[in-house]
Amino acid sequence: MSYSGFRVIREALTGHKGWKPAWRDPDPQSGYDIVIIGGGGHGLATAHYLAKVYGKTRIAVLEKGWIGGGNVGRNTTIIRANYLLPGNERFYKFSLDLWEGLEQDLNYNAMVSQRGIMNLFHTDGQRDAYRRRGNAMILHGTDAELLDAEAVRREAPFLDFDNARFPIKGALMHRSGGTVRHDAVAWGYARSADRHGVDIIQNCEVTGFRIEDGRVTGLDTTRGFIGARKVGVAVAGSSGRVMAQAGLRLPIESHVLQAFVSEGLKPLIPGVITFGAGHFYVSQSDKGGLVFGGDIDGYNSYAQRGNLPVVEDVCEGGMAIMPMIGRVRLLRQWGGVMDMSMDGSPIIDRTSIEGLYFNGGWCYGGFKATPASGFTFAHLLATDQPHECATAFRFDRFEKGLMIDEKGVGAQPNLH
Repeated sequence: MSYSGFRVIREALTGHKGWKPAWRDPDPQSGYDIVIIGGGGHGLATAHYLAKVYGKTRIAVLEKGWIGGGNVGRNTTIIRANYLLPGNERFYKFSLDLWEGLEQDLNYNAMVSQRGIMNLFHTDGQRDAYRRRGNAMILHGTDAELLDAEAVRREAPFLDFDNARFPIKGALMHRSGGTVRHDAVAWGYARSADRHGVDIIQNCEVTGFRIEDGRVTGLDTTRGFIGARKVGVAVAGSSGRVMAQAGLRLPIESHVLQAFVSEGLKPLIPGVITFGAGHFYVSQSDKGGLVFGGDIDGYNSYAQRGNLPVVEDVCEGGMAIMPMIGRVRLLRQWGGVMDMSMDGSPIIDRTSIEGLYFNGGWCYGGFKATPASGFTFAHLLATDQPHECATAFRFDRFEKGLMIDEKGVGAQPNLH
């Protein structure tokens, strides 16, 4: 069933009786060629590209809960490619290109809105750093524009420009960045993967790996044993726990990242704005709520909730650049469990166990990376070779000293 404007009109005239479930709810088969653990954005995107681009069949996605119930539905919806280092910039540019064609690729309205991102700077040193970052972005084919204070004032006149402690001196503008409806991404990828024959199996938690002679042969789950020739793990903050079942220890930590949304307001913020003298970022949803976030909580956790000191810190950052929001009521708060790598950049690689592959360590960058993560992981699973945009995301970079220390931001264990 394809979606279109004509279909919407037809269903409206016939009582909306022709809509079908977006994807099937199948029972697991005894075995598959490829099994993806994790039914979030990255896992579903991997299944979609494996089936559609690489022509693979007999694929299953296992999700311990429900589709859209994890980090893919618990984030601040921002997409961007304003990275500095080569290993990241090319990858996120590839992801942004995929975002631009996502709705046509999936035949699903994911509400991709390239409304722009302004990274404010408050010192001469920050200005120079953003100039360097912007030049690197342009060299990799991404747009970047350095704005002075007056240009920022024209874009966002409601900001506090003259605060003696954090005067706004300008911003790095990334106009092709923006936001996407987070849960619609999960639904769109799930629907498309299902249309290409992928079995999406919800309420199916992996409880163990079957490994024989150094090769994975299948998975023990709460819905029985499922055989597999290849297994790809994409479970975000649960990476450490899942991979431990295969006897592997990862160079990551799991932390809570909180996000917030305010009561609905009239249109106010034109795009995404970040605070350069603290960690605060904000955009406005189509429902009118201000969506914002900041730092991770300062302790390891697997709980999808946070603590009040981070709430206070994030709200202080918002007040520093927009004192007017002090009268706005907070509507709700939630937390996603981040898998924080030791250098702030992800891992997409084979493991020491034959047939077992890992995708994780996304830190703050997981949602914006969804299309490229799925595409490059699918390439690795299909060909056993890293995609050209993901060659830097290997396990051995930590051993070889080839870390990608991008302040995107990573775990920075020395600060915990």
